[in-house]
Amino acid sequence: MTRILLTGNAAAAWGARLAAVDYVPAFPITPQTEIIETLAEWIDGGVLDSRLVTLESEHSMLTAAGAAAVTGVRVFSATSSQGLLYGMEMLYNLAGWRAPLVLVNVSRGLSAPITLEPDHNDVLAARDSGFLQLHCATCQEVLDNVLLAYRLAEDARVRLPVLVNLDGFYLSFTREPVAIPEPAAVADFLPPFSDCGLHFRGGQPSSQAVAVLGGGLYSYFRYQVHLAAEQAAAVYAEVAADFERRFGRSYPAVEAYRCKDAELVLVMIGSFATKAKAAIDGLCAAGQRVGLVRPRLLRPFPAAELRRLLGHRKGVAVIDQNLSPGRGGILHTELTAALYGLPQGGPLLVSFVGGLGGRDIAEEEFVQMVEVLRQAVQEGIAPPPRLLFTEEELQQVRRLQDIAHGRSEGKGEGEETS
Repeated sequence: MTRILLTGNAAAAWGARLAAVDYVPAFPITPQTEIIETLAEWIDGGVLDSRLVTLESEHSMLTAAGAAAVTGVRVFSATSSQGLLYGMEMLYNLAGWRAPLVLVNVSRGLSAPITLEPDHNDVLAARDSGFLQLHCATCQEVLDNVLLAYRLAEDARVRLPVLVNLDGFYLSFTREPVAIPEPAAVADFLPPFSDCGLHFRGGQPSSQAVAVLGGGLYSYFRYQVHLAAEQAAAVYAEVAADFERRFGRSYPAVEAYRCKDAELVLVMIGSFATKAKAAIDGLCAAGQRVGLVRPRLLRPFPAAELRRLLGHRKGVAVIDQNLSPGRGGILHTELTAALYGLPQGGPLLVSFVGGLGGRDIAEEEFVQMVEVLRQAVQEGIAPPPRLLFTEEELQQVRRLQDIAHGRSEGKGEGEETS
């Protein structure tokens, strides 16, 4: 095993290389392109025995990926943001085809307005497609999750595509030390895809639910996708345990950080959770009982594990790096449903929305969120959802509005700040 500095994108490419992928259909989009460029360089140099084809769109890319995967070819691809949405139609098809492949999404906020920096609305738009989802917080997790994803996708009890998500820029272009396993050890962990069976073959009848069907048959096949996704929770636990035994790194479906005696817990996904850990370390050093819970596996949703970890806490702050207009944070909504009906009502949940479009979340903001949560617990009332936004940022918006409307700098007519 070697240890080198890698970006999140390079770590994703290394995961595909170690998995010995056969086919890489691709279409470039920022900030994902480095993954495909790295794989292309390896293929051109003879380091990776694979075929890379650039298609004319993400829709075509995913169509080619699914068609290859159902014939027994190990397929890897990657996309981001608007590209994921462009291929959204095919996400549902690939899950319905039960095409076991791995798609990396490098999260980026969605238009409009346009941004190149990350939030999670792109990947969470795909949560009902039938793709399983693994979310990364470090470059090491990116590489390892690609390997875990192939074992999960290709298991005969699952047979579903898996989406591995990493945050654009904050992770995709950040270099961190990454341990690269020996190829022989990976080959032992991840057997050739052709050994898994259940592929389309000439002269061998197979049912994959691709024809036009009535409601009854359609319901049957769609529910089979749901049952397979539910089964994936137990399979993931087996695969993660095997990975830890072989490589020494533990990846439970839900990470619990400093939660042993925590009364208040922050819940979030993605790379910003590493910043939350730093804030929690400081709070714990000051004698506060605060922890962090981070779901790695978001589909299937680990409701039982989240109930176990959170059901007895006094308060939970859910930090969503996404926004469902008219409803609020998506993770907060899902967690509320998961904790509903607990004895004694469960913890008080407080919703925060932050990090949209790559906006940073400062350490002091995590501290402030804990104080808001503590006060809410004392009062027994959850405040309305809050957008993480500073007075300075609001004044910047006001200045730009003044320029746009030809006013002198200051507050707009009839406007107040708070």
